[in-house]
Amino acid sequence: MSNKVPFLDLVTPHLQLEDELVEVCRDAIQKGWFIGGPNVSGFEEDFAKFCDARHAVGVGSGTDALRFALMAAGVQKDDIVVTVPNTFIATTEAISQVGALPDFVDVDEETYNLDPDKLRQYIGQQCTVNESGKLVHKEKGRPVTAVIPVHLYGRMADMDPIMEIADEYKLIVVEDACQAHGAEYYSEKEGKWKKAGSIGHAAAFSFYPGKNLGACGEGGAATTNDEDIDKKIRMIRDHGQAKKYYHDLEGYNGRLDAMQAGMLRVKLRHLPEWTGKRQVNAAKYNELLNSVDSIDLPLISGGHKDVYHLYVIHTDERDGMQKSLADNEIFAGLHYPVPLHLQKAYEHLGFKEGDFPASEKSASRLLSLPMFPELTEEQQKRVAEKIRQYLSRATKSPRH
Repeated sequence: MSNKVPFLDLVTPHLQLEDELVEVCRDAIQKGWFIGGPNVSGFEEDFAKFCDARHAVGVGSGTDALRFALMAAGVQKDDIVVTVPNTFIATTEAISQVGALPDFVDVDEETYNLDPDKLRQYIGQQCTVNESGKLVHKEKGRPVTAVIPVHLYGRMADMDPIMEIADEYKLIVVEDACQAHGAEYYSEKEGKWKKAGSIGHAAAFSFYPGKNLGACGEGGAATTNDEDIDKKIRMIRDHGQAKKYYHDLEGYNGRLDAMQAGMLRVKLRHLPEWTGKRQVNAAKYNELLNSVDSIDLPLISGGHKDVYHLYVIHTDERDGMQKSLADNEIFAGLHYPVPLHLQKAYEHLGFKEGDFPASEKSASRLLSLPMFPELTEEQQKRVAEKIRQYLSRATKSPRH
């Protein structure tokens, strides 16, 4: 038996569902359902229900979902949209591609999600409310109109205070839920659990194959409780058409194709089971690694039901540990090694090292361990064993 521990397994779940997935494709071929049709509308209905949202719109990718949600919610050219630096570039690509300017607020040092206190500090120090009641950035002279909290690694951001700030300053909130299918947050304000995709004015999900709910290709969805936003996203994804060949606005070719929708509909039925297995695996990692010095485990706290898209530890020994694990055929990842404000693509924004210390510290220390529903206890024990062995050697080296 191989000792190899992959970072994720995209083969096993598809083999388990092979008959159902092949039948979806066969049915689509026999009936000519390729764009739109009952597979898409059925998945949208199912996914909206899953997210406790009124509407879901299937689109071509998570990036499309972010871009279209911003456009439909009212973000305009030259607006400023605030998000975090420790996310995948798709978050800020969507901002730039609607003609807006990305700006950043640092993250909480324990959750690695948007820090509401730092968001309020950003508004208080860098912004002002003009005579018409709009929030404007003092130095850049642009209106600040929206915020994108990223539900990183499958843990939801602290949404109650974020929504409170948004209501106070009339900000649009688009949840980046691309890693958080089914994650939940207990809203003290509403006195109940709320799912990712049901709180902001809109939300974006990715169905990239490696996600908790992944397509057999590309796919995404936007959710919203706002009927007007729903209608606009539906037009934007389909060349701005209100009905065929009648274009109310310019849009994109950003539809979710029918085969992907059909296969996602099959997989969605299994997602609660897969999520439960991820949560069991996370608990096992916590048990195996809790007593290990020199590493910080993912935060566990009341008010959150995390879905562990990734299981991310933090350690000063990150680079050596990753290499040592790879030498033992255990494959870990980095999500993400360079925060966005230090990426070449955003040099023009003028940020420098030290501007967002929590994000920068996390980027230098994070390591994503293997995490997928089929991960076995034996594999996890091997991961933990090799981490312990590496740290035992590393802490005895001269530099320590």
